[in-house]
Parts: sequence; structure tokens; C-alpha cells
Amino acid sequence: MLLATVLLWALNLSVTKVILDEGLAPLSYATVRYGLAAAIFVALALAVEGTLRIARGHLRLVALAAATLWLNQVCFVFALDLTAASTVGILLGAIPVFTGLFGLLLRTERASGRFWIAAAVSFAGVALVALGAAGEVSASLTGVALGIATAATWAAYSVVFAPLTKTYSVARISAVVLPCTWVLIALSGIPQTRDQDWSLGWEIWALLVFATIGPLVVTNILWFRSIRRIGANRATLVANLEPFVAAVLAVILLSEPLGVLQVLGGLAIAGGIVLARRRPSRAQSP
Repeated sequence: MLLATVLLWALNLSVTKVILDEGLAPLSYATVRYGLAAAIFVALALAVEGTLRIARGHLRLVALAAATLWLNQVCFVFALDLTAASTVGILLGAIPVFTGLFGLLLRTERASGRFWIAAAVSFAGVALVALGAAGEVSASLTGVALGIATAATWAAYSVVFAPLTKTYSVARISAVVLPCTWVLIALSGIPQTRDQDWSLGWEIWALLVFATIGPLVVTNILWFRSIRRIGANRATLVANLEPFVAAVLAVILLSEPLGVLQVLGGLAIAGGIVLARRRPSRAQSP
């Protein structure tokens, strides 16, 4: 499930980049995509469970999840609109570090000296990626900043969403969170959707349907089921493959340039993650 999630997420960056380059405005794309995904999840939850009921005590968490996901998608589409997909993919490698930082803020994780060293190494890698991207025609510092914000907001969304999976199915939570997120996206995207030229070729519409069903609907279920089964730490280790796969696919499919600084930055981000996850070896008990 995790490997399928990683591949679909990685492919989504190149697919979204193509859609945006072909004339679909960032918020117009997000509005259509999340409207379709929300409808699918509502139909799925009602068909399987027959209800969308969420306890009143969890509504605040649902609202926070919708808000963080809205911020994530706004940052995501504008980052890809301004920056190369390979650059955004590498920056998403910082998600585990941001997840650890949010865990510290919520007091679900403890800070060790190893973690702070790992965080410093990873963010040094982010700085290298930014420096490397700044010299490319296809990138901008604003896009790089939005790519970093995409990683941070996805980490926040995962931290907020995960506790809800202990009580509800992923389909039911998504059937409530995604429509709320869609409302926020649709309202913020009114100027773009109003002026959007919708006379797009069938190929772009096919890519948009794929970007909705595969990297959004299917991965949303697989990702959080994986977290529930094996835990966030182990799931994140496999998800660390996504930045590398996304960068490689963008270079192959979109012929995007990838500079030495960006490669070194990606290696530094990965090194920081390995350092943060490493545990001292202990003697195995009989």
C-alpha cells in the first residue's frame, strides 16, 4: 500500500505540472479536483457505512484538518505553477522533519540532541535546494518557499488527521474533511474559476481525472490505513522514497533540469531523516 502511495504521489507532481502548464489556473484545478474527490468520498462513505456522523467532540479536529489541507493545496498548486516539479519533489522530503517538529509542539514526541542535529542537516539541505533552484529559469524563490510550506502543511495535516482514524474509517473522515476543504478552495479560487477558459483538450481532462482518483482518493485511503496498521514512524520511512521518485519522474517525463546543488540538498535532507530515525542498537532479549 505504501509503495503504491509513493508512486502515485510522485507521479502526481509531473501530471499536475503538465495540467497547469497547459492553461488550467492553479485554484481552478484545485477546485475541480477537490470537488470531484469530495463527491467520491461522500458516495463511498454512504454506500459502505450509511452515515457521515462525527461526534461533536471531534468537530474541532475536523475543522483544523480541513484548514490545514486547504493551506496545503493552495501552497502545492502555486508551488508547481512557479517551480519545477523536481524541485518541489525534493523539498517534500522535509515532511518527516516537520512532522517531528509538530510532534514536539503537541508534546507527542520528545526532542533529543540527535533530532535537532537531524533537523539542522535537513534544513541545510532545503537551503541548498533553494540556492540551486534560484539559478534555474523554471524556478523562483517564491515557488521554493511555497514548496517548503507544502511540506510543512502536509505534515500538520497528517498529525491532525491521524488521531481521527482511531475512531472512524478513512473514508468517513475524508467524506467530511474534503467537502469542507473544497468549500475553502472554491471560495478562495472564485476569481480564477470565473475567468478560466474551460475549453481544454480531452487529454488534460483525462489527466485531471487521474490526478483526482489516483493520487488523491486512492492514496488518501492507502496512506492512513498504512499509518493505522504499522504506525506513522514506519510509514514515513517508506514515504521518504517519494521525493527521490518524484524528482526522477520529473526529469524523465518533463525533461526538467536538476542541478548539483539540488542533488546535494536532496541527499542532505535524506541524511537528516536517516539520522533522526536511527536508534541505538540494543541487545536482543531471549
